[in-house]
Amino acid sequence: MPEGDTVYLVGKRFDRALAGKTLLRGEFRVPQLATVDLAGREVLGVGTVGKHLFTRFSGDLTLHSHLMMDGMWDVYPAGAKWRRPGHHARVIFTAADTQVIGFRVHDLKLVATPKETDLVAHLGPDLLDPQWTEAHAAQAIANFTAKPERELGLALLDQRVMAGVGNLYKCEIAFLLGVTPWTPVSEVDAGRTVALARKLLLANARSGRFDQSTTGHLDRNRKNWVYERTRQGCFRCGGKLLVRTQGHDVQRRPTWFCPKDQHGPYPQQ
Repeated sequence: MPEGDTVYLVGKRFDRALAGKTLLRGEFRVPQLATVDLAGREVLGVGTVGKHLFTRFSGDLTLHSHLMMDGMWDVYPAGAKWRRPGHHARVIFTAADTQVIGFRVHDLKLVATPKETDLVAHLGPDLLDPQWTEAHAAQAIANFTAKPERELGLALLDQRVMAGVGNLYKCEIAFLLGVTPWTPVSEVDAGRTVALARKLLLANARSGRFDQSTTGHLDRNRKNWVYERTRQGCFRCGGKLLVRTQGHDVQRRPTWFCPKDQHGPYPQQ
């Protein structure tokens, strides 16, 4: 599932393409919205909350969507050939000079704009909220520490704690804290954890790049400390990394960590 900064950048690209323009075509290829036609409506803008996207139209109407594991909003010049299979298209928006196609996007809902917050009311503070304040940080810390016995990695992935962290940042945050993702929340500095999560997501969101870096390097083999570095080893010490599964059912994720630089419990197999 994409990280919050990826969704943020997708939303910005979508917004630049269509905000302020009137749709010539606004078609849905999903059963629940198959009879809806948004042609003639103006796109007022696109915003994100955590991993959720909101496309706002004239007439107080909002489309909610989620990328999940395989969704994407692609932008093309008017008339250009799509890079993805047409049968994967779920939403087709076109204006005079551009087209935005939603491929395999999920949780599509049309709601009255004043009601869109109801769809994300269960989420913790959005780490990329432009109005972020100390109150947001305090709420995230309170959510994070509410279950002190919980494994760090599971708490980080819980969007009800704070919205935006995915598996990449989970592994990288644990590394930078110097503990394994299976370390209990009670054994880490909650304030530092929340601040670090926001710092990493914000830095990559501001960079405008979709290839996240947590080390400050852009080279493919130097971008991350431990995430997906099974062959290269730990970026800090060069030692062999371990990969274990964390979570159950739909929450199961491969989890990279360095047994030398990270202290704490982890599954032996």
